[in-house]
Amino acid sequence: MQRVDLGGGETTWTVLGPDHLPVDAIERFLEYLRQCDRSPNTVRSYARALALWWEFLALRERGWDGVQIEDLTGFLGWLRTGLPPGVEPLGPVESQLGSATVAVRLQAVRSFYDFQQLRGLDVAGWMWSTGGRRSTRYLPFLAHVRPGPPAVATVRVARRRRSAPTLTPRQMELIKDRCGRFDRETRCWVGSVRDRFFFALLEETGLRLGEALSLQHRDWHSGGGENPFLEVVPRRHPLGVRVKGGEYRKLYVSDGLDRLYAEYLWQLCDAGMDTVVASMDVGYVFVNLAGGQRFAPMRPETIYKLVNRIRRELAGQVPPQFSPHWFRHTHATAMLLSGRPIHVVSRRLGHADVQTTLNTYAWVTDDDELRAVADWSAVASSWEIGDAQSG
Repeated sequence: MQRVDLGGGETTWTVLGPDHLPVDAIERFLEYLRQCDRSPNTVRSYARALALWWEFLALRERGWDGVQIEDLTGFLGWLRTGLPPGVEPLGPVESQLGSATVAVRLQAVRSFYDFQQLRGLDVAGWMWSTGGRRSTRYLPFLAHVRPGPPAVATVRVARRRRSAPTLTPRQMELIKDRCGRFDRETRCWVGSVRDRFFFALLEETGLRLGEALSLQHRDWHSGGGENPFLEVVPRRHPLGVRVKGGEYRKLYVSDGLDRLYAEYLWQLCDAGMDTVVASMDVGYVFVNLAGGQRFAPMRPETIYKLVNRIRRELAGQVPPQFSPHWFRHTHATAMLLSGRPIHVVSRRLGHADVQTTLNTYAWVTDDDELRAVADWSAVASSWEIGDAQSG
């Protein structure tokens, strides 16, 4: 797999063959993904999976357009064990990849062959069957207008569904305080208001990391006597981060978060950002204040470095593996446990389908232990997430 710099901060990936040139069949598929505006991370994931698939087929001496079902099942075993085809272990072999990762690799291969069939090639039609029992009662939108029974994957990876990881209210407060806090004695802020605002924003809105870093000041609308809100707007970002799914949505926020944003904005102006950028309206909310180019958009790597530092400083008080995405899971959990309807949660999270929300958080309402660990209703009560406001 080869990283390709497109210029202007944009990157993509391709897969090279033994001749060090892009593999034509794979490149056609990856270009299809790019033209459909799939995220660079998706292209990277699919390119990685197909590079592994090509490597496995070379070991098996099989052409990509002549594969059979035993090739696909053998690929899954190879991913798990790393043993070449034809080699049988003498004892149990510990899996090198988790079921979720193997399932992602499998889906990439299936999507590749779906694309080839759309091009009119008669290859690997056995990957989908119109018989058998579906593993879920859910059917895609407009499935009823399609002729014949729904297609079912002939090869699937069995996965034990795990509950989404969450943080307790106490842990979220510790993380925010470690970033910055208001000293009531000196009436001054100690630490970084920017970093505290970042995690407070994730906590209250459930934004993805890329969505938060994509925010510009024109997307934030302070109250002025009405409920403050922000807009999640799909647009190109100089660092390649993006709004997943490419869908606009509007999120109402609390007055407390709006005041924290106002404090952060005042500090940016006091530091001179309004004299450096051409327009504050199109300036990014989260920018460099120390390292790197001053007032340039923050990189995801900067956030992860901050998270690693917080993990070390709060060792034993917060989960050692927590990530920014845990705030998103926590937000959804708090909303559901405080009684918000699933469709409201789905719209706020920006899921393309409510089934995604159900699949990820269906366990929440049955988990009484979460209610005992933290007062989730109190956490969510300060957020402006009423049904009528969550459009």
